[in-house]
Amino acid sequence: MLTLRKKYSSRTTNSHHRFYKYNNIIKDLEVTKPNQVWVSDITYIRTLKGFCYLALTTDMYSRKIVGYDLSDSLKLKGCVRALNKAIYKVKNVSGLIHHSDRGIQYCSNVYTQILKRKKIDISMTQENHCYENAMAERVNGILKDEFYLDQTFNNVAHAKRATKNAINLYNEVRLHLSLDYKTPNMVYQLSA
Repeated sequence: MLTLRKKYSSRTTNSHHRFYKYNNIIKDLEVTKPNQVWVSDITYIRTLKGFCYLALTTDMYSRKIVGYDLSDSLKLKGCVRALNKAIYKVKNVSGLIHHSDRGIQYCSNVYTQILKRKKIDISMTQENHCYENAMAERVNGILKDEFYLDQTFNNVAHAKRATKNAINLYNEVRLHLSLDYKTPNMVYQLSA
């Protein structure tokens, strides 16, 4: 007899907090170039000892993951490291909009101050609905479904190696129908 295995998941978004929630300013925006809009999200990755959390920052035009961090907690540090990696790689962020859900990490004073200091406009989902951050959710799904980040890893170090490899394959090798069968890195470099 077969029984369906229950999938355990971890909730990554806490939008009930005291921090200011910004408006969605990308709702009807046409994205025409790299580094115009970055989307950010957190997803969980399973290990034998529990969950670790992958914070991703993705360029909306090219779909390239420009910054990421895998940590063993949902604390703010992982999101900040992912954002700082993206900013460091790109250097010129003038005219950039950062879009995320209304999670406490993205609304926190520390995170929003980094964006404000770099003069990056802040956009957030209006309702607590995944469709308003669909691109970020899609990247999470691709990494888990196609690059096997949905499996259970031995430990955080094993998960980090697998995540680094998956993101490299996603950016450098995976062809996207929406990018006319180009890789995110090709579109990012050709258009930047």
